[in-house]
Amino acid sequence: MSLALESIGLIAGSRSLPLEFARLARAAGVKRIVAVAAQGETDPALAGLVDEIVWLNVGQLGKMISTFASRGIKHCVMAGQLAPKNLFDLRPDLRAMGILLRLKQKNAHTLFGAVADELKKDGVELVDATPWLAPLMPQGGFTWGPKLSAEQKADVEFGFNIAKEISRLEIGQLVVVKNGTVLAVEGFEGTDKCLARGGELAGKSGGAVAVKVAKLNHDMRFDIPCIGAKTFETCAAAKISVLALESGKSLLLEREVCEDLARKNKISVTTVV
Repeated sequence: MSLALESIGLIAGSRSLPLEFARLARAAGVKRIVAVAAQGETDPALAGLVDEIVWLNVGQLGKMISTFASRGIKHCVMAGQLAPKNLFDLRPDLRAMGILLRLKQKNAHTLFGAVADELKKDGVELVDATPWLAPLMPQGGFTWGPKLSAEQKADVEFGFNIAKEISRLEIGQLVVVKNGTVLAVEGFEGTDKCLARGGELAGKSGGAVAVKVAKLNHDMRFDIPCIGAKTFETCAAAKISVLALESGKSLLLEREVCEDLARKNKISVTTVV
């Protein structure tokens, strides 16, 4: 996807990623950004970074699509957290209800993939946001914090293989391990609760290793692995000693804050190729 699009639509979820995307897209030359934002989830500060923002409730799929189509938006991206559990709590409009009734399996990929199909019916293509977000994605050789011990390196390799397998099975994208033992696997509860559970099972001394990956043939249009300050705060509280990310596949937001938290809490951060 060319970085130099004249106009782009932004489906904005929670946390800081929609704001980061808007800033980076502007810097890359995008002249017009139209955002649809989720009531109660999207940061209101986004309004100051885009040309137009339309607020709606999760589940108003028809309104979201018409917002883009009526304004001549041909390409859109999805950025920020839209928790899959909210898709079960929503009050769907007729178009969203049609998706929910059709799908036999309801996970992030099937739900958001169906949303992409609905957008395309009205001439709007959901595209991958990573060309604009590349500066936020640590590559091979990235490190923060204390040097890994031989045992920690072995746990990173072990955890990476386990995480790739559970992601292939559509279970989650994160595992917490210690001394070659799997302590926690991310499920529907999400990254932070998995980290907390793994840290608790590591015992009072802590020292667990967390590994976050993208699945094979990961559809980066709507499910980019992402960590930020909250992740590091959770790692610190859970006494996680190492956080490993798949190289070039995860977004690292609020970098200065995260680096400070990693340094203060002696959390080693590394990438895995």
